[in-house]
Amino acid sequence: MRLDPFVAATERLLAAGDNPAFNPDPAERRRLTTAADHRAYSVLGRRRIEVATREQEVVVPGYPSARLRVYWPTESPAEPGADLPVLVHFFGGAFTIAGIDWPGWDHQFRTRAHEAGVIVVAGEYSHAPEVRFPAQPEQCYAIFDWVVRHARKLGADPARVAIGGASSGANLAAAATLINAERADHPVRLQLLEAPVVDLTGGHLDPRAVSRFLPRIALRPVFEPVVKEYLGPDRRLRRHRYASPLRAPTHRGLPPAVILTAELDPLRGDGAAYTRALWRAGVPATCVQYQGQTHTSGGLTGHVPAADHLHRDVVTTLRTLHDDPPEYATPAAPHTVGPRQLLADLLPWLRRR
Repeated sequence: MRLDPFVAATERLLAAGDNPAFNPDPAERRRLTTAADHRAYSVLGRRRIEVATREQEVVVPGYPSARLRVYWPTESPAEPGADLPVLVHFFGGAFTIAGIDWPGWDHQFRTRAHEAGVIVVAGEYSHAPEVRFPAQPEQCYAIFDWVVRHARKLGADPARVAIGGASSGANLAAAATLINAERADHPVRLQLLEAPVVDLTGGHLDPRAVSRFLPRIALRPVFEPVVKEYLGPDRRLRRHRYASPLRAPTHRGLPPAVILTAELDPLRGDGAAYTRALWRAGVPATCVQYQGQTHTSGGLTGHVPAADHLHRDVVTTLRTLHDDPPEYATPAAPHTVGPRQLLADLLPWLRRR
């Protein structure tokens, strides 16, 4: 495994001392990473895309209210009846940092809305450890539910709704999708999960993303503090379906999913495992792994060719929401391909040689 040299060059460009994401004090970590995001926005030469926006506060019974920002694809809000697709998206930040006001996330929301011709609704959830689980899944579901119920007024089509997120935001998007299936069953066209963490037990962490000689236990010092800040000391919560959507008792009936992972990200195992879980439940799911990429390099558009390609993949995927969904045949039960089957598949090719 080798790091993409374009990623390495861009990381050198952005390097500024110690990684603020590892500061042990949550408030200070938040302050430092926010400053780092503003600096990266400038260093990477981002250009603000002018689109119409609107903010809304959503009441979440029993939990702190949640804020969202609507991004329309043009400089004017869509009129009711425009029936545009809409993506409800949740930012990543290890449950403790980042937000919809970060220039980097704001740039991504504006760009995707504009280039895909869809409405993007960016949802904000409370930071841990000041506010802990299950507040965040409830907030994210409340945002999603609000969007569906107000879709027509936003100029959106409630039958063309996607839900997505990155990293911890992908965890919350998957959790909100489960909550929706249990409570309201609003139609969802797509789950778009980028570098997702969907098993907070750590059971699917993949140390081979760092080194083939690294034991899984070596990842615990990085993973454990994040989980404890979000869930608190009760280890039983790690298996709760809203904390670890991969461990939900069933995934049957969930919407189709596109899952994007990175070769050099220990969370790549979560994305692959979730794809297989959806397959077993008969859910159409696609998992793409970007070689030489890290957990965060997908955000380095304009500097890393693979990041640009990931962006085009996402935009193309979002554009499919404008079309009617395809009808697939009933999937066959997944099965393991053994050595005999592999040999049988290879023999015709070998004979042609």
